[in-house]
Amino acid sequence: MDGLLLDTEDIYTLCNNVILRECNRPNLPWNIKAQLQGRPGPEAGEIFHAWAQLPIPRAEYIRKNAELQRKHFPSAQPLPGVPELLKTLSENGVPLALATSSHRANFQLKTSHLDNLFKYFSEEQRVLGDDTRIPPGKGKPAPDIYLLALETINTQLRKQGKQEIKREECLVFEDSVPGVEAGRRAGMRVIWCPHPELLKEYKGREKEVLAGLANGGKDKQVKEVMNDAAVGGEGKGSGWPGKEDDGWAELLQSLENFPYPSYGITRP
Repeated sequence: MDGLLLDTEDIYTLCNNVILRECNRPNLPWNIKAQLQGRPGPEAGEIFHAWAQLPIPRAEYIRKNAELQRKHFPSAQPLPGVPELLKTLSENGVPLALATSSHRANFQLKTSHLDNLFKYFSEEQRVLGDDTRIPPGKGKPAPDIYLLALETINTQLRKQGKQEIKREECLVFEDSVPGVEAGRRAGMRVIWCPHPELLKEYKGREKEVLAGLANGGKDKQVKEVMNDAAVGGEGKGSGWPGKEDDGWAELLQSLENFPYPSYGITRP
């Protein structure tokens, strides 16, 4: 959701940079931010604090950050192409589910003013970061959140007496590198639509990202940051990523002018 449907990734950066400047620390660079995107809050927090080395207690950082987010998240807006994409998918009868690492409180801050956008995701088909059905330690890049999102769809289809959807019939939309890996490890096709600065960070490694091979604890930058702080370890999820050029993932720089025919979707 963040950075894919909404412009909230830039808001996250804004809030962090305010605190970093107050602490006489440099702005958050994209080589670190890239490792925070898509991850559950606690894991992202470990990576951030290992790099930031703030001179204030973590509790004070959390309080300041929460205040800034309460101020700025309600101004979040859809990214280009998102309203049309969701409308078109819905009008074509495509079952939709939302899978986001955002916890419910932040989700409400970001979305309560955007009912016309999030009406396409029923409450039953919203899987949030603090969903108790996701085991501890199984956030992205583990595949669990996407497998659960699929199960919410299939639960509804079973009630309607309709045929269930298989993993390989799903299309995951992601902006983050850990999220791409989660989708690939779930056995699903993936659209990667990254922030322009994230795409620069992975220049030359696009095929690696699309295969789901650029992260999952194997990424050099994650290991360097975590090892320097003596925290964390190798991530070993339950699914397998893909292979480069296997045709199961595609890079799009925007969701505007989405290639519907390539995915068997007809625009009304």
